[in-house]
Amino acid sequence: MANYPLPSFHFSISWGGDDLGFSEVSGLAQELQSIDYKDGLMGQAFPLKIDGQRKSGNVTLKRGLVTDKNDLFEWFNNNGKPGVERRTVIINLLNDEGNPVFKWTLINAFPVKVTGADLKASGNDIAVESVELVHEGITQGKV
Repeated sequence: MANYPLPSFHFSISWGGDDLGFSEVSGLAQELQSIDYKDGLMGQAFPLKIDGQRKSGNVTLKRGLVTDKNDLFEWFNNNGKPGVERRTVIINLLNDEGNPVFKWTLINAFPVKVTGADLKASGNDIAVESVELVHEGITQGKV
């Protein structure tokens, strides 16, 4: 099965040693900005492309709202203390046996936005909350 693509629905997320259940992860993107350079002595028509700074977007995690957990808001609110708590967030893609086979690590992540559930009296949906994380880089690779 090593040559088959992995399904995206079996994953785990952890920080501080706790595995947490989330229904969706988005924003695991990285970008390498390029710099155009050209001077008057260059005989070519197109500028040189030089690698610049790396850039990563925010990562959003979503999960069903449960009554006994308010940990996303507590992290965002830093339990009422000034400043922000930075955490290493690990996202594992799991195989059929539930073992991690691919890993993304968010370095020094902290929440910049927590969104409560959208409520609709005529709806029949699960109440879903989300947290948007900034970080200082993503590492990724096989486990």
